[in-house]
Parts: sequence; structure tokens; C-alpha cells
Amino acid sequence: MHLSYCTNVHPAEDLAGIIAQLDTYALPIRRRLDTGVLGLGLWLAAPVAAELAASAGLRRRLRRELDVRGLEVVTLNGFPYESFQAPVVKHAVYFPDWTSPQRLEYTLNLARVLTDLLPDSASYGSVSTLPLAWRTPWDATRAAAAFRHLDELARGLHRLAASTGRTVRVGFEPEPGCLIENTTQAAELLAGVDTRWLGVCLDLAHLACAWEDPAAALARLRSAGVPVVKVQVSAALQADDPVAAGDVLRSYAEPRFLHQTRPRSGPAADDLDEALDRQLPGPWRIHYHVPLHAAPSAPLTSTIPVLREAVHELLTAPGPRCEHFDVETYTWGVLPPDQRPADAAGLADGIAAELAFARDLLASEAVAR
Repeated sequence: MHLSYCTNVHPAEDLAGIIAQLDTYALPIRRRLDTGVLGLGLWLAAPVAAELAASAGLRRRLRRELDVRGLEVVTLNGFPYESFQAPVVKHAVYFPDWTSPQRLEYTLNLARVLTDLLPDSASYGSVSTLPLAWRTPWDATRAAAAFRHLDELARGLHRLAASTGRTVRVGFEPEPGCLIENTTQAAELLAGVDTRWLGVCLDLAHLACAWEDPAAALARLRSAGVPVVKVQVSAALQADDPVAAGDVLRSYAEPRFLHQTRPRSGPAADDLDEALDRQLPGPWRIHYHVPLHAAPSAPLTSTIPVLREAVHELLTAPGPRCEHFDVETYTWGVLPPDQRPADAAGLADGIAAELAFARDLLASEAVAR
């Protein structure tokens, strides 16, 4: 297994900024964890991905910068196209979607870059991407364009493997509000793709927000023949009594990211503000990635129990096992002020604590197995 943390929590979008963030965050995190190698789930915005894909020299430079710091990359986050830490992101993160050739080009650029970053210990590389599109608008024309691009993606990954000797697989990440929100939709819509190259990126916060049972969800994917190529180790926010927790919930409502809110049953909301204004009945699970190792503000809780159950199922269920586990808490900068890191050192401390939590959980499950 490869454990990493996702760098989409950092705003750098050019090569110089990405290399600088290795010294500001990744190297201190590796030292805090006292490990010889630290995994990064690297996020490369579309412009720098294109620049790197076009230049073998730049790819060699990035690989040297990683190697000299004891950093490895087996997975890239290809969901946000660019400007993921802009003041307002919201629905913009879903564009361009898989109806657009820009999304295909970006993803193939990422795959090309990854083939030169993969360590010898990695049997494959992975790229996570959005689950086709936001759910609306969607019609037969858009569906045809999206699946045509998926076919072209599979062919491109096949050609890349033939020319480089390295396999890169792409995982479509079910997310609340999207065309593929849960594993039922993933099994239906991805069952016909070329699963040698394409599969699912299972985000455990999203799994919880869909109120899915982990064992049943994974069995559903196995039955459909859709592989899990990457796992995002994340926890969502939970409010058992939204009325009692109303003031605390409002401290989590913020303008940058979309926080889809899903009651156990009944109507859903596409943002936390909307759910609060509509006074939806509880309990709620909220698409708000919260630190794995620390409890959110009381009386709120997190979906860590779902995460634990999902990791257990992922490591003990029959069949091929996913090898890539990426901690993806991108919301550090928008947490309520009393939980937000004060500076870069505080953010490095928080990410290191999350990685220690995930490392210990994976190790305990591996020993039990």
C-alpha cells in the first residue's frame, strides 16, 4: 500500500510554487513523521500539467526535486482543473467536465507526467477525476460526448503504457450532487468502460454523505466489475440534531467550497447555507472534509466510524485490493477560526497528525488481516 496526502490543500499552480511547497510543507511533514519516504497525492493545475507533459526535462527536474527530499508520487488528483484555492470555487470545480475535450487532454497530460514520477515500487499509478459531470444539465448529447471521451481516455492510457512500460489508471470519484453520486450510479454508468484502465476513486467522506454501507457499496462495485483504483481517506461532518447545532453549523458555512448536505432520508441541499435556511430534518452528513485526527466543534461529530469500516472492508474483502490511499483534507483554510492553522507550521503539524492517524489505521488492519 502507498499512503499519501493530497496537495490540493496548497494554492501553488506553477512549477516554482509547487517546488517551494515541498520545502514549506512536505519536508517538515516527513520529518515530523520520522519516515524515510513521504507520499504526495500531487495536484497539478491544468497549465502546469500541460507544461510538464510537453517537456521531458521539466519532468526530470520535478522527479529530482521529489527524490532529493524523500518524497514519492504514485497518484495525482485530477479533479480540480485549476484555481482550487480561489476565494470562491463552488460549482466551478466541476468544469470542464467529461463532455469537454479539455478534460480529456488534462487527464492524459497528468497520466504522462505520472509515468515519469512513479517509483519502482509502484505497480501502477492513479489519477482521480470528477464523476463525469454535475448532474444538470444532462442529456443524450452530453452523455455521448462524455463516453466518447472515456473511450479515448482508455485508448490513450493504453498507448502510454505501451510506450513507457508504466500503467496509469483513472478513477472517477462519486460525489454528492454529481451525475455519479454513489456506488449504485457508479456501477450502472461505469460498467461498460474499459476497466483495465478506468475505475472508481472511492472518497470515504462522499461514501458517508451518500449514507452508503461500506460493505454493500464495495460488493456492488465488485459485482459490476468496476475496480477501486484509489481511495481518498477523508471524513465528513455529521449533525445528528441540526436544530440544536445550528449556531455551530453556521460557523462551518463559508464561501469557497460547496458543502452538499444530505439527510438520512428526504430532501437534500446542495450547500450548507441552503440546508440551514430550509431547516431540513436531521440527521445530516455534510460534504465538508474535516481533519481525521481531531473532533469537530461539539455537538457535531465526523464520519470517522464509516471511514474505519470502509478501510476494514477494503483490506479484508476478497479480490484485488486497492494500493493507493490518499488523505484529502483540502478545507484547512476554511475551518472555523478556532480550528484553523495559524501558519504554515501549524498546517504541517495538522497534516502530519492526519497521516499518522491513517498510517496507524492501515497498519492495524493489515496486521489483523
